[in-house]
Amino acid sequence: MMTCMNTESCDPAESAALREIFATRPDAVPPAGWEAVRSFETEHGVVLPEPYRSFVAEISDGLRAGPPHYGLLPLAQTPSDWGAGRAERPLAEPFPLTEVWLWEGEEAEGEEEGPDQEFQARVDAVYDHGSLLLGTDGCGMYWHLITTGPQRGHIWLIDEYGAIPFGTRPGTPLMPGTPGFAGWVARWAQDRSWFADD
Repeated sequence: MMTCMNTESCDPAESAALREIFATRPDAVPPAGWEAVRSFETEHGVVLPEPYRSFVAEISDGLRAGPPHYGLLPLAQTPSDWGAGRAERPLAEPFPLTEVWLWEGEEAEGEEEGPDQEFQARVDAVYDHGSLLLGTDGCGMYWHLITTGPQRGHIWLIDEYGAIPFGTRPGTPLMPGTPGFAGWVARWAQDRSWFADD
């Protein structure tokens, strides 16, 4: 069972909550504006999910203090540790997951020399298809906003061990909270751990 979110129009209550959280943050980056958002969408063949879309256009285009730990990235940026020379990320390709995938150790079942090509292609698609990078908690832990596919509007944590969706819904007890961008920001603003066991 999937949690339904309205990713097509911005809920006024979510927008107000985001404004309140970011109004008190002096290091919030000014909003990008609607022209920049629409240009980004045209370039990448996507429409960003709400409320993130309106947030970037009208409230803020990033925050150095977080979320996540190393800051909320401005639209179209990648973290400094993402790696130079990587292929362009296809945001219009559907994000391939709908549930947790912990792949650590799974590659050991493949070739002795390391992960096989099919396995690596699946992992690469999780990192690169249908998501916008929001930022990093360091140590290769990246937060993604899903832009395309059944998980559109959800936030996922993707790292060397696997991919986990943020928010309480069946089968995902690892990271409780209200799914989506506004819920993710609210949990950070309350200074609460991302994980259920912390």
